[in-house]
Amino acid sequence: MTALLDPRRTIVFAGDSVTDCGRRDDPAGLGDGYVKNLYDELGPDRPRIVNAGISGHRAADLAARWQTDVLAYEPDLVSILVGINDTWRRYDEDDPTSAESFEHSYRELLEPLRSTRLVLIEPFLLAVKEEQHAWREDLDPKIEVVRRLATEYDALLVPADVEFNRQAAVVGATSLADDGVHPTAAGHALLAELWHRTVRDR
Repeated sequence: MTALLDPRRTIVFAGDSVTDCGRRDDPAGLGDGYVKNLYDELGPDRPRIVNAGISGHRAADLAARWQTDVLAYEPDLVSILVGINDTWRRYDEDDPTSAESFEHSYRELLEPLRSTRLVLIEPFLLAVKEEQHAWREDLDPKIEVVRRLATEYDALLVPADVEFNRQAAVVGATSLADDGVHPTAAGHALLAELWHRTVRDR
């Protein structure tokens, strides 16, 4: 088992609804998504795991609550999954976030964590609705930002968009995310497996 998953360590998972998964209504604070899957999979010798996801949040929203919701835990590892709402709001509320603004907010998240291990998860989309194909124009540059920042900050990169779309070609997109954004139970299992494999192999 990698030292990153040592039971003396603290891992904070930050993000939007894909991370949140009802964690604020869960007495254990984990929700019922990939964070809970990882908690169960890592077993009794797991690190302390904190779920800091909030549904609907964009990168700028994470930055606004970063001190109290993430840094206050003095984490040894921070995992970040954000970006799909930065794209989605352009199409459902005419409230776009440019790739440049997204990168600025994302850097606000990373800068205080230069001495902390980082895991960046690609935001992902499965186009299950015809109009979602157009979202790639907005999302793809944001995914490139995450990939570039992962290299710059020496972070582990979980290739979620690549793997979700690869798997969707085999099992069908709706089996992994029935609305193209929010994972099903199978989608959360895939995301947990990708995360664990990325960290373990490092």
